Amino acid sequence: MKTEYRTIRARASAEMIERRSRFIAHVLPVQTEQEALAFINALRSEYYDATHNVYAYIIDENNICRYSDDGEPSGTAGIPVLDVLRKEKLTNLCVVVTRYFGGILLGGGGLVRAYGASAKLGVDAGGIITRVLCDVVEVSCDYTLLGKLRYEAEQRGHTIKEITYTDRAQMYVYTKTDETEGFLKAMCEASNGRAVCTTVEQDYLDL
Repeated sequence: MKTEYRTIRARASAEMIERRSRFIAHVLPVQTEQEALAFINALRSEYYDATHNVYAYIIDENNICRYSDDGEPSGTAGIPVLDVLRKEKLTNLCVVVTRYFGGILLGGGGLVRAYGASAKLGVDAGGIITRVLCDVVEVSCDYTLLGKLRYEAEQRGHTIKEITYTDRAQMYVYTKTDETEGFLKAMCEASNGRAVCTTVEQDYLDL
């Protein structure tokens, strides 16, 4: 697992018109090539009547990078979409740009600009984020300590993942791996040793 990478927050779409041609960008964060292909195939079925369904995706696992012009002149569609991902340093992301031809030829340069601009609109709509791999620390404590320990964690710049309530409160906190030891010490000191802290998993925190 990468310790940090850039992608988008959520699935999104954006639309633009260029000289009567309609361009619809669809973006989806993905973890595997299978997810990317399923997304592409679903959009091909949904927009079966489109002139082109151009795509590009980059998957961190196995360093996969693919694109397709889907019938547009070579180099005028898939590569401009892929270039947007590379320029923004994005990974684990699939972009499909659907085009409905409007009757006016755009030329090679016009296609490059239109597909690139459409992909950028889609990426911006999805919201670029940085995903940071963190430890998730469970802080189990009496209810009387929860407010104090939560305040301490947030003052140190940590993000609370969730809090559950049983006979004790369990607060789950994201900590960067190089900060975990210091966080555990801080929780022990703030609770006078009454909190039980355990690193339970690793998960990505979206920034």
